[in-house]
Order: sequence, then C-alpha cells, then structure tokens
Amino acid sequence: MGRSINLLRNYPKSKRNLDKRLEEKNHTVRAIARKFGKDFFDGDRKYGYGGFNYHKRFWNKVVKDFKKYWKLDRNSSVLDIGCGKGFMLYDLKKEIPGIKFNGVDISRYAIKNSKKEVKKFLKVADAKKLPFPDKSFDIVIAINTIHNLNKKDCAKSIKEINRVCKRKSFITVDAYRNKSEKEKMFKWNLTAKTIMSVKQWKVFFKKNSYKGDYYWFIP
Repeated sequence: MGRSINLLRNYPKSKRNLDKRLEEKNHTVRAIARKFGKDFFDGDRKYGYGGFNYHKRFWNKVVKDFKKYWKLDRNSSVLDIGCGKGFMLYDLKKEIPGIKFNGVDISRYAIKNSKKEVKKFLKVADAKKLPFPDKSFDIVIAINTIHNLNKKDCAKSIKEINRVCKRKSFITVDAYRNKSEKEKMFKWNLTAKTIMSVKQWKVFFKKNSYKGDYYWFIP
C-alpha cells in the first residue's frame, strides 16, 4: 500500500449549509442523484452540483501538483476514473501537451456533455470493470468515485485499479476521523454507498491489496 497524501490541497473547498442539505435529502432525492444524470450535474442544487461547468481555478493548480509528484511528461499515460465532463483531464492536457490520457465515467450524460477538447478520449464505463488491458496506464486516478459503489463493488474497483495501473495510483474517498466529522459527513453525503472511518478505510485497502496512494474527502 502507498501513503496518505493530500494531492488535492489546492482544490477549492466547497461551502454548503450542511443542515439545509440534510433537510433536503430524502429517498427520492438520493435516488435521482445516484442516476448521475442531468439532474445530478446540471439540475437543482439539492440533487448534486447545481450546474457543473468548467472553471480554471478548480484543477489548474492541482494538475501542477500531479505533474510534480508523479514526474509526468508527454510520454506518461493517465486514466481518470469518474472523470465527469473531463475538466481535470482538459487542464492536464494544457499543462502537459502530448500526454496520453483517458477518462471513464458511469454517467452517459457527463460523457455526452464533456469538454469538447478531450471528449474523444472519454467513454462510459464502470469502475468495477474497466475496459482496458492489464498495466495500461502509468497513473490511475479515482477522485471521490469508488465510494459511490457498495462495499463489495468498491473492493472490485480497487482490484481493477491495481490491474490497469503499471506505476502509481491515487484515490480519494468519503471518510471521517472522529464523531464530529462523522456527523458532518452523513449530513453532506448524497451519493456515496460506502463511508468508513479513516482507520476502517486503511484496513479495507490493505485487505484488498490496494497498492497506491490515497486521501480523504471530509466536509
């Protein structure tokens, strides 16, 4: 197993009223959000993003950190699992012209409405069965993605990440370190099906032979 490292330290923090979020959530809202369709990305805020659009400030500094940490260059290859509309890959492409990359997402809506500059490199696919041969990518990234699967399928996705990765991987998942953070997490959570404490996640990673680095999303 790799190490805990916050490679998203330069990603802007989201601000949202957690009590209001909790009030708005019900089985119907969560069911709609978990379809990861138009409502989730570009519908009412209670279903998800409330408008998922490209802004340079989100990924510009983060991809610079990726480049430095993994020593990426035009000969590197990267897979983004849960790529959404491809915004991170677009900024990576600008930062490192010629770099090889692909993105996958469960959402047909996101791929259909992805950034035109990277669209041909994206496809609809499931994290627990990636459509790539073994050791296809130097770097495999899954940011706030695999926790949207149940625990059994989450384990399958980790094995798939290990399978297609030939050098380094990095995942982030919903987690908490204490009672207060746990309370905030369950107010915040809309789509995740697997949420555990930091300690439990580390045990889970080890049990499933995860080889890469990791970090936590904690609201």
